[in-house]
Amino acid sequence: MEEQQHVKSKREPLIHITKRDVMPLWKAILVRAAAVVIALVVSSILVMILTKRNPAQVLSAMFNGSFGTPRKALNMIQDVAMLLCISLAVTPAFRMKFWNIGAEGQVLMGALASATLMYYLGGTGIPNAVLIPLMFVCSLIVGLIWAVIPAIFKAIWNTNETLFTLMMNYVAMQIIQICIASWATNGSGVMGVINNNNELGWMPELFGQKYILNIIFVALLTVFIFIYLKYSKHGYEISVVGESENTARYIGINVKKVIIRTMAISGALCGFAGFLLVSGASHTITKELAGGMGFTAIMVSWLAKFNPAIMVATSFLLVFLDKGASSIAMECRLSESIGEIITGIIIFFIIGCEFFIRYKINFRSSGKEAVK
Repeated sequence: MEEQQHVKSKREPLIHITKRDVMPLWKAILVRAAAVVIALVVSSILVMILTKRNPAQVLSAMFNGSFGTPRKALNMIQDVAMLLCISLAVTPAFRMKFWNIGAEGQVLMGALASATLMYYLGGTGIPNAVLIPLMFVCSLIVGLIWAVIPAIFKAIWNTNETLFTLMMNYVAMQIIQICIASWATNGSGVMGVINNNNELGWMPELFGQKYILNIIFVALLTVFIFIYLKYSKHGYEISVVGESENTARYIGINVKKVIIRTMAISGALCGFAGFLLVSGASHTITKELAGGMGFTAIMVSWLAKFNPAIMVATSFLLVFLDKGASSIAMECRLSESIGEIITGIIIFFIIGCEFFIRYKINFRSSGKEAVK
């Protein structure tokens, strides 16, 4: 008997999601710009619904919070520089897929090293030409040590680096609290400005402005990290270890050495950020000195896909949104939650647009497809 072939109808999915090839840079920029524009439109509609106010007034208040005066603009750039500095510090480790969540603690320990030298050597008559370089070196060393400890445990005993580095943040905060309690003998638990009378340990002003040296140093660091990750042998080894440790071992890379070395660099750069915060900005120490930037830096690094050049724009956007949220609450006499909602919407759209940059949505052309 001759066999009959039965044709069955199979309904194909309406949508297919496929991974794109690398999208051209100009297209990726257009997608991200469109995401920001759409986010602003959505935010404006939401503001009208919730507050009955003109969205232009609210968005103008957000802009004035960052650029309303030259002083605000300089403070804005300083905050961008500090967030960028910490983001650059965690990027080598993240690119290696070492989840360093301890940048906050590493920054604080670097800051504590600088503050300790300012406190104990400020009355000895030591010149700034000696004290500031000493603070710089010690901050780097302490930040490096604070990062190398979890790196050694990870490299030798394969401990969970996320939990290890996170817990070390809390240890750093408590060490700072103990030092402040020892130094602030009035019992207030608050450390005032250190060396306010002689400004020993303070970064010198440039062109009559604070923060200028901080901004210059971070700009140079951005160029250095870009070259280091893209063109150096160390940068290549970091990328290979991040892709596959087995592949790295196969081609002769010492994985343990790369892990420890990379975390040492990340920790030293975090210590450098702590030095800038104490010597070039606040001239004091508190457990909130980093202001959560160690955690925000994680988002900056990821959104920028570990590209130092893109991190500049990402850091700028996040700081602008944060300052704008506070300005909206103050100028428009609204709850701070309104500004935070706008910030959240914009960040949501920016993160969401990454999906369309990496993936393509395909719709089926016909409802059914005949298969044998």
